[in-house]
Amino acid sequence: MVSENIQENIKLPIIDLSLEKSQIIKLIVKASEEFGFFKVFNHGVDTNVIKKMEDESYKFFSKPFSQKQCAGPANPYGYGCKNIGFNGDNGEVEYLLLHANPNLCISQISKNISSDPLMFSCAVNGYVESVRELACKILELMAQGLSVQQTSVYSNLLMDLHSDSLLRINHYPPFNWTPHLLHHDCDTSPNSCNSTVSKIGFGEHTDPQILTILRSNDAPGLQISPQKGLWVPVSPHPNTAFSIFVGDTLQALTNGRFKSVRHRAMVNSCKTRMSMVYFGAPSPHARICCPLELVTTTPHKPYHLYRPFTWAEYKKATYSMRLGDTRLDQFFRLQSENDETITINNQTS
Repeated sequence: MVSENIQENIKLPIIDLSLEKSQIIKLIVKASEEFGFFKVFNHGVDTNVIKKMEDESYKFFSKPFSQKQCAGPANPYGYGCKNIGFNGDNGEVEYLLLHANPNLCISQISKNISSDPLMFSCAVNGYVESVRELACKILELMAQGLSVQQTSVYSNLLMDLHSDSLLRINHYPPFNWTPHLLHHDCDTSPNSCNSTVSKIGFGEHTDPQILTILRSNDAPGLQISPQKGLWVPVSPHPNTAFSIFVGDTLQALTNGRFKSVRHRAMVNSCKTRMSMVYFGAPSPHARICCPLELVTTTPHKPYHLYRPFTWAEYKKATYSMRLGDTRLDQFFRLQSENDETITINNQTS
C-alpha cells in the first residue's frame, strides 16, 4: 500500500484567458500534459449566471432532508445522499445530478427541487449554456495546441444534439468530530479549520467524460493526485476561477498525451463546501478514437494507445466498477501495435 504524501507547496497552473492566444494555448497544453488539471480566470462566464445557479443550489440544500428526498433517489438523475454510484461507494456528500443536454427539459424534475421550477430551470439552462461554451473554447484551444487540423473535433462532441453531458451539484456539510478520537497534534477547538481535522467527502477517482468544469465556494477540500501516493490541495482562490479537469475520454482522444487526473474532495469539521460540476460528454454512440495527426506525430508512440470505443461502451464499464478503479488502461488500452491494427480493422470493417 502506497502511503499518502500531501504536498501543499506545489504550484498548480492558473491560466488567464485574456492573454494572447498563442500563450494561452501553450499554457493549456503544458498543464494538461503535466497535471491533467488547471484553473482559468477571465473566462467570460457572466457572474450573474453563476450567482443564480449558486443561489438556487443553496436554497435547495438548505431544505429539510425530508423535502430534499422528494427529488430523489438519483436513478440516474435527482437527489442523492452518501451513496455514490451503484457499487457501494460512500462519501460525506449530498448532491443533485441533472442532465445537461439543453434539448432535454428539466422542468418536470424541477417541480420536486424548487418552489419556483421555472426559475430553477432557467438558472440551470443558463449556467449549462455558459460553461458548455467555455468547455468548447478550451477544447478548441487544446486541438490547436496539438496541431489537430480540425480544431472543432473535440468541441463538436459536446455540441452534439444527443450529448450525454451532466451537471452535478455537490454539497458537503461540516462533519461531526469527536476530539478524543483525533490525533493529539490536531487543533480540535470549535473555531479551528485545521486541514488535519478532515475526512473524505468524495473518494479518489478520474472523470470518465471528456472535460470537467468545476466551480466551488471559498471552502477548501479539493485535491488532485498527479502521481501515485501524492496529493496536492487545490486552493479555492481565486474564487472567480473555474477548475478544469482532463477526463478519461480526452486522454484517449489525445492518444495519452493529456492525462486524466485522479482527484477527491475532503470535508472538514467547520465549513460547508459546495461545488457545481459540469461533465462534458459525447453522445452515447459517438466513436472515441484519436485524430490521425496524433497517431503519426506523437513521439515514441507511433500507434494507437487505446482501441476505439463508443461513449456508451465506456460509460457501461464505468458504472460496473468502483469509484477509484482504473477503467481506461484496464479495459481499453492496447498491448501492442498488432492488437491496435486488428481492433481498428474490426471496428471499421
